[in-house]
Amino acid sequence: MAALASDLFSTSAKAADAPAGPTPFDNSTVAQIARKLAASPYSGPDQSLPKAIDNLNFDQFRSIDYRPDQALWHGQNLAFDVEFFPRGFLYRPRIEIFEVTDGKSALVPYNPDLFSYGDPMLRVTDNLGFAGLRLRYAINTPGIMEECAVFLGASYFRAVAKNQNYGLSARGFADGTGDPKGEEFALFRSFWLEKPQPGVDSIVIHALLDSPSVAGAFRFTIRPGETTVFDVQSTFFPRVKMEESGIAPLTGMFYFDSNDRNHIDDWRPAAHDSEALQIWTGSDQELYRPLRNPLDLQFSAFTDVSPRGFGLMQRRRSFHDFEDLALNYEKRPSLWIEPIGDWGTGAVDLVEIPTPNEVNDNIVSFWRPETPLEAGHEYSYTYRMYWGWDTPFPTKLARVGATRIGAVTDHKDDRFFAIDFAGGPVANTGPDAKFHLIPQASAGTIRNVVVEPNPNINGWRTTFEFAPGNVKLAELSAVLANDQGPVSERWVYRWTP
Repeated sequence: MAALASDLFSTSAKAADAPAGPTPFDNSTVAQIARKLAASPYSGPDQSLPKAIDNLNFDQFRSIDYRPDQALWHGQNLAFDVEFFPRGFLYRPRIEIFEVTDGKSALVPYNPDLFSYGDPMLRVTDNLGFAGLRLRYAINTPGIMEECAVFLGASYFRAVAKNQNYGLSARGFADGTGDPKGEEFALFRSFWLEKPQPGVDSIVIHALLDSPSVAGAFRFTIRPGETTVFDVQSTFFPRVKMEESGIAPLTGMFYFDSNDRNHIDDWRPAAHDSEALQIWTGSDQELYRPLRNPLDLQFSAFTDVSPRGFGLMQRRRSFHDFEDLALNYEKRPSLWIEPIGDWGTGAVDLVEIPTPNEVNDNIVSFWRPETPLEAGHEYSYTYRMYWGWDTPFPTKLARVGATRIGAVTDHKDDRFFAIDFAGGPVANTGPDAKFHLIPQASAGTIRNVVVEPNPNINGWRTTFEFAPGNVKLAELSAVLANDQGPVSERWVYRWTP
């Protein structure tokens, strides 16, 4: 394996350094490569491109299509095949991709005729290599191969469940997200694709992560379906001390919804990939934090020990929640992270970045370990990712159905909150049921609390007024309760003007 690491990732890091023939490969190979990389100064992959494609725009890049009949494993009666992306536009680095068969890895060869070209002038004969990959599987219709996961750009990847459209993304690692000094984006610079056996509906993909600060090894076991599940094993080898590391980062877009549409003039009810951050804490609390598109960058941290899970969730599943025929936000996946093993003490961080449109990803969440990652050490994190319609676990609690915020009549600086709760112990309860809301605010005043049945959702509506006074930020929370105690997940919210 040491020879493989030396050959693949010498100082030049060019394709010509890759072994010409099959090379031994096992589950320890990528970790050995990452460990060796971390012991040397960072040297990124080749980003040079021929003049004809050096400045591709989005439309030109999209006009270069991989030919489906050239997919890896096409026509071999396997559950998966793989297509590859060309280099260019935002995706300049050359990403080496290997096929693993019977314990041997071999470079997937590049050929310009693997692609079709909308503009023949974009076809160049140089050995360009690939920018990333798309995984295909008969996820919706038996016998019809469709894209179900993509790895493309930095360490970004995304997936869908059955009958879903792409929405939020995940990353291999985050470093310095939200820091005014800037964020460092690690890169998946190589992939190893294990050829699946006939009749097997899962696939294993290995990835090598690299950046100036850290190298890492990933093993993804992917099972597409009603919920698409990724089992992730990751190991990190820092080159430097890292105090702002992010494990299992999630990235999405929140433009507006009924809780936050200030300064937005739009005909639709809402536009977002995800509507809330949900957390199941190590102490068994279930938190629900609606997202915002703030005027100023907001950074929130939910301190925890041994978290049970967290995710960016999309609960609105009706077309009428968005009314968008083209973008189908109601079909975009929620993504839940389930830690495997004890992740210790740290925090689920949430970064909300102002955005003037729905083009930009402006929401990031991840696990931040309390203790910095030290250079020369190794850190392993195992987790399961659920791309689907909801969280993978049932709950006995009532859940937040909607958060709506508006002005208070005759008090223009105050805000009116309406929070709906549905399911669990509040379902199928009549008007004689006894529930009350327990609201809290870190600053300002909460008044005029009302709790009443909402038969339209077979649940309950709670409302209150919030008077911020002179403060510019307040942390709000609320839980629905009966005489025995809380019956709902805890709604939490950051108010800013």
